[in-house]
Amino acid sequence: MSDTRTIIIDDIEIEVDPALTLIQACEQAGIEIPRFCYHERLSIAGNCRMCLVEVVGGPPKPAASCAMQVRDLRPGPEGQPPVVKTKSPMVKKAREGVMEFLLINHPLDCPICDQGGECDLQDQAMAYGVDFSRYREPKRAVDNLNLGPLVGTHMTRCISCTRCVRFITEVAGMPELGQTGRGEDAEITSYLNQTLDSEMQGNIVDLCPVGALTSKPYAFTARPWELTKTETIDVMDALGSNIRVDTKGREVMRILPRNHDGVNEEWLSDKSRYAWDGLRRQRLDKPYIRENGKLRPASWGEALAAAAAAMKGGKVAGLVGDLAPVEAIYALKGVVDGLGGEIECRTDGAKLPAGNRSAYVGTARIEDIENAQAIMLIGTNPRAEAPVLNSRIRKAWSRGANIGLIGEAVDLTYDYAHLGTGRDGLRGLFDMQPENAHGKETVVIVGQGALTGDGGKGVLADAMAYAEATQSKLLILHTAASRVGALDLGAVNAGGVEGALDGAACVYNLGTDEIEIPAGPTVIYQGSHGDRGAHRADIILPAAAWTEENGLFVNTEGRPQLAMRASFPPGEAKENWAILRALSAELGAKLPYDSLAQLRKALIGDVPHLGRIDEVPENEWEAVEAGGDGSGDFGQAVRDHYLTNPILRAAPLMGELQAAARERKTGKLAAE
Repeated sequence: MSDTRTIIIDDIEIEVDPALTLIQACEQAGIEIPRFCYHERLSIAGNCRMCLVEVVGGPPKPAASCAMQVRDLRPGPEGQPPVVKTKSPMVKKAREGVMEFLLINHPLDCPICDQGGECDLQDQAMAYGVDFSRYREPKRAVDNLNLGPLVGTHMTRCISCTRCVRFITEVAGMPELGQTGRGEDAEITSYLNQTLDSEMQGNIVDLCPVGALTSKPYAFTARPWELTKTETIDVMDALGSNIRVDTKGREVMRILPRNHDGVNEEWLSDKSRYAWDGLRRQRLDKPYIRENGKLRPASWGEALAAAAAAMKGGKVAGLVGDLAPVEAIYALKGVVDGLGGEIECRTDGAKLPAGNRSAYVGTARIEDIENAQAIMLIGTNPRAEAPVLNSRIRKAWSRGANIGLIGEAVDLTYDYAHLGTGRDGLRGLFDMQPENAHGKETVVIVGQGALTGDGGKGVLADAMAYAEATQSKLLILHTAASRVGALDLGAVNAGGVEGALDGAACVYNLGTDEIEIPAGPTVIYQGSHGDRGAHRADIILPAAAWTEENGLFVNTEGRPQLAMRASFPPGEAKENWAILRALSAELGAKLPYDSLAQLRKALIGDVPHLGRIDEVPENEWEAVEAGGDGSGDFGQAVRDHYLTNPILRAAPLMGELQAAARERKTGKLAAE
């Protein structure tokens, strides 16, 4: 059989892959087919019947184009290409009939429905429906479900397309929804009325083609046409998911995923989707100076003068936090290097070598995972560290990939072989004939849990040696959005955080909230939220959060991406790079740029690959020398999935989700 087949769709002759469904073939021909249940990333259900088309020479009834493949079509009597019609009277009548049936029980909720203005049912009823109803009986009603604090339900609106059921089962890997009953009594429900546990549940709101599943925190706050939409990047984990931030005035109202096949497909984790809840709380909106043990508000001039005086007093240590954009790190490095100080970005203590990109990024792309035949996870829990990446691993598993895990045994939503809990298990891999993996598509994923212990350097060396022995691709899975960019700039020193802080008279803290800075040195904190770093600070310089300034972030596979400004910082807070530029003038060592464009030009001059936006550079393989014998179990890089940074910790919603997750882990005690 040839690789392509010729078919005629509405008088357009087109060559397509015979494995495609008719709905996909129509899309390639530029013809729109209405649908409710079909989704290209989910299995085919074929139950809404909205995508009916006429197959000429086929049965005398319309066919569901989502469930019929091109190879199923018969040629004409003299071998002519098969003919499909999408605009014939039969199709028009069928679509109107289906739409009339769908609207029989659908309530007239449009004025009060959150989906209004971006509802598939609304749009398709206008385009393909009829303008009358023959239905006079009372409409059926269904009780609403309680699915937890994220997803609101109005189940009377449900049209039983089962997209939510298929997503939560296939992509999220947590089969928590299903359909019960038959006919008019059929309804979508959760098992035993449980709330949803998945870290990806917010995606079912995007998938729902009607207003049955809506975003609970966003409900009744805005209409889509009131919002300003900004395409940007997520920084809640190191994946760099593509997102759209919707703002109303100065407030971020919601965050939605954007499609990017190389990074997050079209999914988004819940902590990224609902992080906006923390952008408006516990914000630093004016500079502060500590006097007599108490912080008092100050002017910018006063705060910068105090910071400059503190930095001239002796050794300066610069610490780079998890959410800092590349431009701010570059400016901080310029200031600290000019003072002869030391800068460090590996605040979690990971033994990652600067200058060797194959060792701190790896050689694999995220999209290599889904076609892999074998995946080895070393010291990582991708479900907690990057849920969207975990669903990509699950996709590979569902296609037959073998998964191995060395580290703490956790529920990853798919089956895996548990090959040990620490360094000994990693060494044991070499006894398992690694050459058997030759010629297979294999990816080795190393997490920060394996690299932060005493033997972190040796673990990295062993993992790279194993990747070399099996001819695998290597991916280092980071937990902080800023880490790869900071390593690209060389924001490291030989002694790690301890080495940088040793003997420091002043610590310039660029948004580091995950570590305790010892008493002694003067601490200047530049950040957006009043978190741990601000509590320890002697001088606070309020900065913009990631949605409030243009910035560059490099994701865990080494792909530079631009985060665009969606709103403005509160009060007197300023952009991160601008604060450091102003401080450098106060220090008498002015940085050589006055605008973001000039800064970026200098930055790309020093690190050229950062200018290649949305490209993953090829990294030269450079093995790491083995270091230290170190043994013991690998730790977990992320313990509290919903509370990994100050923005999330400021969000009450995330606290609620984390409390529920802890409760599930401990389990309920029976009354004796």
